[in-house]
Amino acid sequence: MSFSSDFQHIVDGKPRGSKTTRNVINPTTEEVLATVPVADRELLDETVVAASCAFHAWASTPMETRQAAVTDLGKLVLANLNEFAELLIKEVGKSRELANIETSISGAWLQGVAGASLPEEVLFEDDNRKAIIRYVPFGVCAAITPWNFPISLLVWKIAPALVTGNCVIVKPSPFAPLCAMKLVELAQQVLPPGVLSVLSGDDELGPWISTHPGISRISLTGSVNAGKSIMQSAASNLLSLTLELGGNDAALILPDVDPKSLAPKLFWSSFYNTGQICCAIKRAYIHEDVYEAVRDELVAFAKTVKIGNCLDPDVGMGPVQNRVQFEKVKSLIDDCREHGYTFALGGDSIQGPDGKGYFLPISIVDCPPQDSRIVQKEQFGPILPLLKWKDEDEVIKQINDSAYGLSGTIWTNDLDLAQTIARKWETGTVWINEAQAFHWDLPFGGFKHSGVGIEHGRQGLISWTNIQTITLNKART
Repeated sequence: MSFSSDFQHIVDGKPRGSKTTRNVINPTTEEVLATVPVADRELLDETVVAASCAFHAWASTPMETRQAAVTDLGKLVLANLNEFAELLIKEVGKSRELANIETSISGAWLQGVAGASLPEEVLFEDDNRKAIIRYVPFGVCAAITPWNFPISLLVWKIAPALVTGNCVIVKPSPFAPLCAMKLVELAQQVLPPGVLSVLSGDDELGPWISTHPGISRISLTGSVNAGKSIMQSAASNLLSLTLELGGNDAALILPDVDPKSLAPKLFWSSFYNTGQICCAIKRAYIHEDVYEAVRDELVAFAKTVKIGNCLDPDVGMGPVQNRVQFEKVKSLIDDCREHGYTFALGGDSIQGPDGKGYFLPISIVDCPPQDSRIVQKEQFGPILPLLKWKDEDEVIKQINDSAYGLSGTIWTNDLDLAQTIARKWETGTVWINEAQAFHWDLPFGGFKHSGVGIEHGRQGLISWTNIQTITLNKART
């Protein structure tokens, strides 16, 4: 069984079309994969009204019932794993392995978050007074999601939002809206109408959402510029915001590593999803004692990874997802060449199947300057600069010398030293001897320009609520 080729908005539990449509492009073939409707302002108004009407009943629904509904949605995702994976391969250009991982983790994530709750808490009570705090849902919220992980990053938002009693309007990226639209379509089997909606749109829809008086909260995963734009426009209604933005995540490799054992881990931590992960390694600082060995092992492993159409089971890495991002990454490669930086691998052009597709070579830049564009900018593509270090204090200073502070990784056998170094980093997450190790119970958020607010864990769950304090004076009046 496969999903139908009909992709519609979901408003008040029902599919809806629009007069205006747009094409979704397969990044592997550059052919039209599907045609989707484009929401106008009137449809957004209608969607907000439907969600508002659904909110009070949903918020009053017992927590156990909401949890069961989110659990059932997780089961639906898992039951359609093959269909979602196939669509991810075509829509995003993911490898089959990564598409299966994203879908299966998303199903498990929904079920994991469904086990969380925020019961009322008695802060104190004595013979005279009592104080209680309650966690109250916001109401109608919006989830704005990117194109690189269209299922999992959507689930990150809707799972805690629904469990805490909010209604959610989903706006997926116009580059990759299909999986999100099908997930929300499936969700109507287990959720009341109006609780979870989806609107496919263009660049106008985001600003309409962020200034809509009927929306109380927005959670966005996207670029720094997108976050700044949403924050600025959302100020008109003082909306609650969570912004998970860009990163320029560093890896620090200490001299006690085994280069051959490290190479596959370092490669996939950098190049999974063609490097299109906010917290992918985007600059690797390697101690001078092992620099050449790590570089050479990394290059050797990279040469074993086949690039192409990910419908081919032998392919490990696909194209960049869209033309805009393709040109951005290509400009970084061109900049490296123009400045005469050495490429340990790649740095040239690559032809996709039949000369089509947004394909770029795996490129590894050998010791570019710290102030170069390739080190200072977020690549979000299949290119990685390697830098050599000797002094620990100096390399930590270089790592922290960034507008970003999303995450980072440390690779060593000295776990005590790694933890000491981690505490000096200006990032929201530091992984030691692993990377991109997410869990619904682990808070995740960025420092500096990498974000505002927290997702996941108790802190992330609380972010979907207003906190109400009730105090009681027991003295009779």
